[in-house]
Amino acid sequence: MMEGFFIDSFILYALAAGIALALVVGPLGSVVVWRRMAYFGDTLAHASLLGVALAIASDQIPMAGVGLIGVSIAVLLFWLERQRDLSTDTLLGILSHSALALGLIVLSLIQSRGFNINLMTYLFGDLLAVDLPDIALMAGSVIIILLVFSRILSPLISISVNEDLARIDGIAVEKIRFIFMILLSLVIAVALKVVGILLITALLIIPAATARLFSKSPKQMVLISVLIAILAVIVGLFSSLNWDLPAGPAIVVSAAGLFFVSRVFVR
Repeated sequence: MMEGFFIDSFILYALAAGIALALVVGPLGSVVVWRRMAYFGDTLAHASLLGVALAIASDQIPMAGVGLIGVSIAVLLFWLERQRDLSTDTLLGILSHSALALGLIVLSLIQSRGFNINLMTYLFGDLLAVDLPDIALMAGSVIIILLVFSRILSPLISISVNEDLARIDGIAVEKIRFIFMILLSLVIAVALKVVGILLITALLIIPAATARLFSKSPKQMVLISVLIAILAVIVGLFSSLNWDLPAGPAIVVSAAGLFFVSRVFVR
């Protein structure tokens, strides 16, 4: 009885963590697709390795380090964009690879001092090792992200349709963009245990791209992308448990499968 309860609990924890992530990657991923911000998501994901390294070095939880570095990258990018002497993709390339290289150096220094670090856990996630404190932390983060996102959704839609008209309508474009960058940084932190830092961009983009095929309005796309992300989590977790696959990659492959099937059968 105890063994069965343990298995049931660990599956439920993994499912709860995956669904919690799906609730935020759907809405924010839709904006990433609208605004063509996939490269920004990659930059945050690469930079989060530095956050993991600094958190381990300072004996803090990795999620906190990832969130802090993500917010720092968003602030730095926002400041650099205002200089207007380099394009955004150039700045993202500089920040992404510089932070990644610095993270690898910090990890190397930590390991040379005797720390045992399982890098694969942070790169590809470890969903089946999620426990109750992880769920509580993720749930709190997801609630905050969704509450803030719901307040800025309408301005984000206006900015995505036409940024110049949004300015004319009195929308504080830079402020809304900056808030969205911060939210995206927090999503990367939430995703750390589920799909890891290398696969989160895929989970942001694929459900939203799939939902676009079925949507007739932006808000409808947000809702459908959440449902598709949840379905990908369920299918991926089931595949992981039945065929002994890594859970994070299995979820992303499930999302990709839903995308290609939709492309074939939906015009």
